[in-house]
Amino acid sequence: MIRRSILSAAVLAGLLLSAVLGGRAQDFPTGPITFVVPFPPGGSIDAILRAMAPKLQERMGRPVVIENRAGGGGVIATAFVAKSPPDGHTLFAAASLLAANPKLYRALPFDTLKDLQMVALLFHTPLALVVNPDLPVKSVSELIALLKAKPDQISFAHSGPGSSLHLAAELFQSMTGTKMNGVAYRGAPQGLNDVMAGHVSLMFADTGTVVAQIAAGKVRALGVTSTTRVPVAPDIPPIAEAGVPGFDAVGFTILCVPSATPNAVVDRLHAELKTVAAMPDIHAMSIRLGTIPVESPPPAELQKFLATEIERWGGIIERAGVAKSQ
Repeated sequence: MIRRSILSAAVLAGLLLSAVLGGRAQDFPTGPITFVVPFPPGGSIDAILRAMAPKLQERMGRPVVIENRAGGGGVIATAFVAKSPPDGHTLFAAASLLAANPKLYRALPFDTLKDLQMVALLFHTPLALVVNPDLPVKSVSELIALLKAKPDQISFAHSGPGSSLHLAAELFQSMTGTKMNGVAYRGAPQGLNDVMAGHVSLMFADTGTVVAQIAAGKVRALGVTSTTRVPVAPDIPPIAEAGVPGFDAVGFTILCVPSATPNAVVDRLHAELKTVAAMPDIHAMSIRLGTIPVESPPPAELQKFLATEIERWGGIIERAGVAKSQ
């Protein structure tokens, strides 16, 4: 009798929880929607989301705001969203560090795949491989030859261990059998300044932020990390076509919510975000900022995509011997 009472109570609790979540889904949204961005204001992700916010607000009938929670390699912002109420009102603008962090940190205050539900993929962020103009190479093949002739003598700049800029360089070395010296900077702009000044030979940089320096001749572009050409810089060939077949190292921006968020809410957000991202002015802005807009797969497929990315970049991090943070 006691066991039957306990089971009945558990079933009743489950039914009540389902009813509550179902009610939330039916009424969604009931308050402001917040995009939590793991970077300071001013970057491409932040700018695009700020342009999307008023359009989504008009469609959802509730305020849409941007909250910047920078620091900790994205862990601070990720943990905040993972522990937020699972009602669809708090979304994380997840960048590629979401896939790298499980291998970069000894322990995280969340389980990436279990505590977060992917909602919509907005765009890919390709990088450009750029070198100081005085470096005697004009193609990816010539760079590989130089690196093999001078192992450990050529330096590359990046924005910190595990950053997309760092991991792209590690993947490049792994696939070409070369070895460079990495120089970490507090941010990509500082690294780019030193590449232009000749203090560091090369780097992988966000394509959208480096096109002006390429046009001015301050750096020379050898290739982009996407498998297709980037709309904002169509003259730069993919590295995969320029000497490293199969090379693919693009960042991504996915919006996600706590994993217990009702499916109906996730589906609503997915549909609305896809609609807004495809609007002509948002699409044009994404291209202008150097990203590659994409049509988002369904949430279930995005969850599988993230699992694949965690495994892929985790392997690169392990092979590169990147020290784990606490």
